[in-house]
Amino acid sequence: MDQALAVDENTGNTLTAFLPAIDDAAVPDDAPMPAALTAVWCGRQLLLVFNRFRRQWELPGGRIDPGETPRQAAIRELREESGLDLPDLALAGYARFRLTTPPRQEYAAVYIAEVPARHHDFVPNDEISAICWWDITKPPPGDTQVLDTTLAHQTRVNPRPEPAGKRPND
Repeated sequence: MDQALAVDENTGNTLTAFLPAIDDAAVPDDAPMPAALTAVWCGRQLLLVFNRFRRQWELPGGRIDPGETPRQAAIRELREESGLDLPDLALAGYARFRLTTPPRQEYAAVYIAEVPARHHDFVPNDEISAICWWDITKPPPGDTQVLDTTLAHQTRVNPRPEPAGKRPND
């Protein structure tokens, strides 16, 4: 798992693997999983949020709060950061990161959603100043987190089929 899928040249943080969620019971346990991210698609357009603190475009997501499941965290973070309320996110898989400060390895649960129309009802907040829908056939906006865009592409390359009428417990 040491091969890099993407490296953030500014921080040295690395996306080392994307493990598609084939079996909901197969949650990786060789490193902590403190975060959940969501790739929201509208056709070939991907929702990105602009983080005021990191000053970059990234996928909506963040820390899993105590007592929260990764799915609950993804739903909450998506709503807080973009204004989108999508309670039926599908688990796409797990992203493994090698982070530099402090040095550690960790996972993020990655969820996906497909929406029929682009969402524009966004109100800037303390963390997120803007949203955009990036057409993945074009270059990403400036200051885009390469780890997140690479990860979003992985959700398209490794789609997870959802059984009809079944929602995984995660």
